[in-house]
Amino acid sequence: MFKKDQTTNEQKKSSERNILAQNTQIIGNITSDGDFRIDGTLEGNLTTDGRVVIGAKGLVTGSVICANADIEGGFSGDLKVSKTLTVKRTATISGDVVIGKLSVEPGATFNATCSMKGAVKELKNDKEKATA
Repeated sequence: MFKKDQTTNEQKKSSERNILAQNTQIIGNITSDGDFRIDGTLEGNLTTDGRVVIGAKGLVTGSVICANADIEGGFSGDLKVSKTLTVKRTATISGDVVIGKLSVEPGATFNATCSMKGAVKELKNDKEKATA
């Protein structure tokens, strides 16, 4: 009985969609449990357990921490994506990026320091197995 209610609440959180519309500017910090689409301008920090989409006319300057990200517009700052970062051909990214997986389309501008945390764990595990 209780599990069903908990599942419903989890599904509601993950299905929430927040939109920062074109010609809208926010300066400050945003925290969300759901997905977030940015077609305007964000100067600050965004933290979410969901997916972040920066549209073709969107611009983010600051820090973003999320599970997945699709970037078509501009990003400058610190980006931490626990799962997959998808960089579209119209995207421009600069700063520091920490990701699980990376997908970059031809034509994208990716001028960032990038580290893949999943690959580091695998290498450490392989080294430990080799020495054992």
